[in-house]
Amino acid sequence: MSHVFPRHTKSDLPVAVGGDGCYLIDAEGKRYLDCGDAAVSCLGHSNQAVIQAVQQQVEQIAFAHTGFMTSEPAEALAELLIRHAPGDLDRVYFVSGGSEATEAAIKLARQYFLEIGQTERRHVIARKQSYHGNTLGALSAGGNAWRRAQFAPMLIEMTHISACYEYAEKPEDESSFDYGQRVANELESEILRLGPDTVMAFMAEPVVGATLGAVPAVEGYFKRIREICDHYGVLLILDEVMCGMGRTSHMFACDHDGIAPDILCIAKGLGAGYQPIGAMLCTGKIYDAIRDGSGFFQHGHTYVGHPVATAAALAVVRELTERELPARAGVMGNKLQSALEAAFGQHPNVGDIRGRGLFRGVELVADRDTKTPFDPSRGIAGKVKKAALSEGLICYPMAGTRDGRNGDHVLLAPPFIIEDAQIEELVQKLGRALAVAI
Repeated sequence: MSHVFPRHTKSDLPVAVGGDGCYLIDAEGKRYLDCGDAAVSCLGHSNQAVIQAVQQQVEQIAFAHTGFMTSEPAEALAELLIRHAPGDLDRVYFVSGGSEATEAAIKLARQYFLEIGQTERRHVIARKQSYHGNTLGALSAGGNAWRRAQFAPMLIEMTHISACYEYAEKPEDESSFDYGQRVANELESEILRLGPDTVMAFMAEPVVGATLGAVPAVEGYFKRIREICDHYGVLLILDEVMCGMGRTSHMFACDHDGIAPDILCIAKGLGAGYQPIGAMLCTGKIYDAIRDGSGFFQHGHTYVGHPVATAAALAVVRELTERELPARAGVMGNKLQSALEAAFGQHPNVGDIRGRGLFRGVELVADRDTKTPFDPSRGIAGKVKKAALSEGLICYPMAGTRDGRNGDHVLLAPPFIIEDAQIEELVQKLGRALAVAI
């Protein structure tokens, strides 16, 4: 009898006992192609360079509280990240995961404006159908209606503008560019409604992850967002927790859009699953305001900058950069997109196949022509997950794609080391799972 408190008390899960490249292995010896562990396992499950880095660091020093000491791996990792970071990002604040990264970003934005004397700036604007984490501040910023619902009375008041969701929300008589500009301009309207001197930040995912299913913004959208933020002195926070660290074929996802944020959040692929770690990156201007003001960022957790976690992430980032794995994610991602289109492009229940790099989403619909989603009572996403697991495929089906209740999609995020034969295996197993579930 288990005493573990699982995510779902009515589930009966296999026990993971091993990992081999792109595969997880359970206690019965069954192998599962891992293409949906929340976009964490970018290097696969048996990378020797990262394993050795963790072992060596534990032998040297396992823990040193950052209130008293820094550590060599944390310093080296911060330097390496900033070397590759876009724009004026200059400082790295390490945390233990994505929710902590976005929570820290929200707090830093507020403290920055306090330090420079703009004390009325307090509002955060985000987007509908977004997800920024499960702590109360991060959940407040997120627009995932299903995740927010039962905690709504406890959440901080934040406002949400439309997502850039071309497949479901762009009218047929509007160009992609014009659509992107129109929904981007909702940010300006919301800033003016709240009062330009009261808005401190806008938060968005460059490629929306679990809530929408790998939805990238149309070309020109984020450049207009950047212009609006600059015009009104609003900080741009980009949440790359899921889509960053090479997942979408750039080390940082915003590089595709040709912009840079004021604050950027990463996690998941940063540690590649070998250690829990995330990070918040900020510009030198923001850091200098703290340094030249109070000198103290009023935030922190016990395990920020953990030496073993940063040693693992340092090895991960070295693997990503030295082996040029983000570029490989782009190449293999194009192959995955082609394979998905060949298999499901005319499937009556597949409405859209989208994404960037090895971050792909398949939106499932009851009617392909009208884009009508399945009735939520059918529980399609849950059935796909169960059927895929039975086939030996770990993928990430989610419900509520359209509005938090209606809509289903499957998110696919395999390791960057995936091979052609495994892409074929992925598509075949997904096809059988869809047939069972639908």
